[in-house]
Amino acid sequence: MSETTPILRPRLPDNDVVFVVKNPHRPGMLGKLCTVIGEEGGLIGDTRAVFIGHDHIIREITVAVYDAPHLGAIERAIRERTQAEILEIKDVVFEQHREGKISVVRTKSATTVGELRNLYTPGVARVSKAIQHDPELAYKYTMLGNTIGIFTNGTRVLGLGDIGPLASLPVMEGKAMLYHQFVGLGAMPILVDTRDPEEFVTIVEKTSVGFAGVHLEDIRTPDCFYIEEMLINRLRKPVMHDDQHGTATVLLAAVINALKKVGRFGDDRLVFAQIGLGAAGYAIAKLLVEYGCHVVAFDPNPEAHERARKAGVEIVSFDDAVAADVVIATTGKVGLITRETVRPGQIIFALSNPVPEIFPEEALDAGAAFAADGKSVNNALAFPGLFKAAIETRADSITSAMKIAAAEAIAALAEPDELVPSPFNPAVHENVVARVRAVVHAAQNCTSTPNESSDHDPRL
Repeated sequence: MSETTPILRPRLPDNDVVFVVKNPHRPGMLGKLCTVIGEEGGLIGDTRAVFIGHDHIIREITVAVYDAPHLGAIERAIRERTQAEILEIKDVVFEQHREGKISVVRTKSATTVGELRNLYTPGVARVSKAIQHDPELAYKYTMLGNTIGIFTNGTRVLGLGDIGPLASLPVMEGKAMLYHQFVGLGAMPILVDTRDPEEFVTIVEKTSVGFAGVHLEDIRTPDCFYIEEMLINRLRKPVMHDDQHGTATVLLAAVINALKKVGRFGDDRLVFAQIGLGAAGYAIAKLLVEYGCHVVAFDPNPEAHERARKAGVEIVSFDDAVAADVVIATTGKVGLITRETVRPGQIIFALSNPVPEIFPEEALDAGAAFAADGKSVNNALAFPGLFKAAIETRADSITSAMKIAAAEAIAALAEPDELVPSPFNPAVHENVVARVRAVVHAAQNCTSTPNESSDHDPRL
């Protein structure tokens, strides 16, 4: 493998495949196989024997590769340089996605005629009539109060670009899976087959009636800004574009902890720079301003400047931005930040995936006090708790105060060796829900449970 290759891709391979191989059952055979895989740059993970015979042994060997050409090179090397027979190559990601990640399941069962009459007809008509009289009852007697709609048109999916709504479904299923796993909310992907922002808004407005909140995902800029703004204005329920605000919330948590690690938290002399004002970059800059930071930004697209200025962001040159105390980059430009531009003591977040604007270790070697890449910013830390709290409190929107509360809750639970905590720590989501709920209750200036009218007896 070429020493310069990692400049164009991640430092370590991270696409897992499983080689099912049949090897002679003799000393040294496994060692030779592993050596060849390693010499070709494969990163060996789990190894499991699935059959042991007198003459041969069959193993499943998990190997991380960079991409399809890298996988092909390892496969050829195994066939040409070892006595192993490759029986099958399984892509771990595709295997785990088989038959999807979510399904619609029942929460009640009808096992008798009486239960059927109560859960379906004729009993269900009484519940429908009650909701017709008082729509708030839908939160109590249907799935509405526990379900999010995840809407996308697939025009800006991860780093893949405009791949269309159907191809985005695995991503939407993943979001839905995390909602249920982390905070117990149901979530339904809704694929909207249009690239017309106004038509998208109309479709979401008409189809979101059965959801307690609207999660917008993977929509291209600048459409995402218009769509979110229009839906916030038209719907009396929480609406959030996760690519913007989920990212911004977790990044703010990371910034808080990075400043603490270098002893500069609370330093009001710091200048924060956002390089790249796409969906995530704009939201990051805006939330930092709302947190009280002095934020400058650079983006080569003049259309992004006015939006940022309205949010309180100062537009500067690239040279001025990259010289700031805290530099955040969301550009997708590999190598945009060089060792020569790094100033001693800087904090650098190079967030583009899969390859950042500068690798953290390179920034640290060049004198940065702290550096991190996009692997540190996981939206799953923020969006489940934000929506859970918003729904529980019947909030009409997800405000900056709620996002800041979530960021502070996330930052507070990081271990000493962590920038932000793991999303698998259940205390994180519990803490986010509690802190955001408190902010909403304070804003509502109430001391009783919201919407107590929905608890009245709806029976005839």
